[in-house]
Amino acid sequence: MELTEQDADFREWILRTADEHGAAVINVAADERGPQYSFTVGAWRRFSAPEAVVIGLPTEVAGSVLNSYVRRAAAGERFHPGQLYPGLLDNCSMTVEKVCHDAYPMYFGSAFLLYPQGNFPAIQLIMPIPDGPFPWQPDAPEGFFEFQPLLTDSGYPESWVPGRTGP
Repeated sequence: MELTEQDADFREWILRTADEHGAAVINVAADERGPQYSFTVGAWRRFSAPEAVVIGLPTEVAGSVLNSYVRRAAAGERFHPGQLYPGLLDNCSMTVEKVCHDAYPMYFGSAFLLYPQGNFPAIQLIMPIPDGPFPWQPDAPEGFFEFQPLLTDSGYPESWVPGRTGP
């Protein structure tokens, strides 16, 4: 695949940033299709850790969460669906879900510069309202589920049963 000069330059930036920091963090602004989101590129290449995405967090917070994820992944920690992970976001434990491959083009577009065939695993880091419910829980605030959609095939948790084997 022949890259444009702009894509080749962006790919080189991703590689340099991933080599220096473990992964590049890409931020995408909100638009008519959905809320803002941020994702990693390079964690799979560097540490065999899934690339990660967060949806709906402000850019600086998202970068902090994703950089913390990359540091922990670099140290050997692995993130499994349905488990809670404290420390990625202050005063808030997050959980993860596997991202369905159909969501890759929309939510990991720049990652295809590094993985042209899309052959990388990806997880979504999902946060609750501080000290409150996750988006899919019945007591979640109105609109929270749309603000932080789940990127599974069904749009709901699939790797665990909410409230029974996970949050």
